Amino acid sequence: MSEKQAKSQARGGQLPDVFREYMRTGWAPRDAAPPERSAVADPAAQRRDAVSRQFPGERLVIPAGGLKVRSNDTDYVFRPHSAFAHLTGFGSDREPDAVLVLEPREGGGHDAVVYFRPLAGRDSDNFFADGRYGEFWVGPRATLEDVEAEFGLTARHLDEFADAVAKDAGEVGVRVVRDADADVTVKVDQVRATEGEAQDAAETRTEADEELARFLSTLRMIKDEYEIEQLRQAVEATGHGFEAVIAELAEAVRRGRGERWAEGVFGLYARHEGNGVGYDSICASGDHANTLHWTRNTGDLREEDLLLIDAGVELDSLYTADITRTLPVSGKFSEAQRKVYEAVYAAQQAGIDAVKPGNKFSDIHAAAMEVIAKYVAEWDMLPDGVDLEITLDADKGQFHRRWMVHGTSHHLGLDVHDCALALREDYLDAELKPGMILTVEPGLYFKADDELVPEQLRGIGVRIEDDVLVTQDGHDVLSGHLPRTADDVEAWIARLRADRD
Repeated sequence: MSEKQAKSQARGGQLPDVFREYMRTGWAPRDAAPPERSAVADPAAQRRDAVSRQFPGERLVIPAGGLKVRSNDTDYVFRPHSAFAHLTGFGSDREPDAVLVLEPREGGGHDAVVYFRPLAGRDSDNFFADGRYGEFWVGPRATLEDVEAEFGLTARHLDEFADAVAKDAGEVGVRVVRDADADVTVKVDQVRATEGEAQDAAETRTEADEELARFLSTLRMIKDEYEIEQLRQAVEATGHGFEAVIAELAEAVRRGRGERWAEGVFGLYARHEGNGVGYDSICASGDHANTLHWTRNTGDLREEDLLLIDAGVELDSLYTADITRTLPVSGKFSEAQRKVYEAVYAAQQAGIDAVKPGNKFSDIHAAAMEVIAKYVAEWDMLPDGVDLEITLDADKGQFHRRWMVHGTSHHLGLDVHDCALALREDYLDAELKPGMILTVEPGLYFKADDELVPEQLRGIGVRIEDDVLVTQDGHDVLSGHLPRTADDVEAWIARLRADRD
């Protein structure tokens, strides 16, 4: 459930009964027309059917999670747990404290019931006096009937959840997504616990819960048509954000603290065209690009530097893009910058070429890293006595990874690092299949104080990242319309600057 906020005695106070009665009158009737059925309702039902088949006869509890306190009596913007969003279709900031329960039917299968806090009537104090949930403060909520019409689920008031989850305790197996909502997990554990229970029984229940979480994570690896279209739209919106940043490069240089300017411009587009950013944007100039997760974005932009932007728009459906481009702030790569950029581009192209059905997920990384190793060897950066064959040895080499310590790919979807709970055999060692969407993002990172790097390359960091759909006969680079080669990037910057001027 939602974290408790601090209560201030200096704000609020008792309201006279006459005022409370006055606030309950004089309102026009609400529009009672139900919302249209959402496009995600049928795909979400099919996903629930897959879960039902995997766990027959068991009650499955998937919470949305609650509001998190940012400071004192203010909350972070709510985002539902990805497993809940995937199985219900709820997106944006809907619905804090909700819980999806897949209730087993006697004849097989499950009924899907979502418990949540529905719209309060205008005859209640909640309407105007509840600063966290009240309509006067945060806007109207859905009714039970609204949710049933929009998502094709059975809807119940959240107050009914505790009795529903405890029904037939000890007779029906119950599993819960443990990390989604700690309070819900405690309730479920209390229901499942027996007096004098041995420790190993509790551990067995936890293992069963982890199995559910793994399955729900792995289920998201193959995207349905709805998900693929959402990710196409997220990529398109992200491209608009990148182009807006490029158009503002000169202004970012002029203003100082240009990394923040770039972050803000992209965030504007993310919030306007989607729900917001899918993760904290990385806007890293100069040597900051060699810090892989540089999200402070406090630096200046200088004409002679590169700007590495790793950012993605998350749509209202919560599907997010994840794209990286490395841009010369001046509009032109220096000789040294182009040398590094073209090496990374070659590595990325090798990784993209490895994306096809039948190949393993790990083949993408292997293909890209072989190119990275080749360039590092050609630039005489490996230790004495180490050649290309030795450094590519998985057990005795890997010296080239000093300059690219991260992986080349990850699954993409509701989470920027989607399907993260899947087992190794279902992820790294698994075959690529049509419907998978993943990133390909090699890089080279030459820190300014790395004495093993040729002096002219120090302080240069480059990453190129694209979002790739596995198709029946190969792949589709969803972000392929965004320029990638050094020449095309320079032409892209020149065009966008000219358009702005």
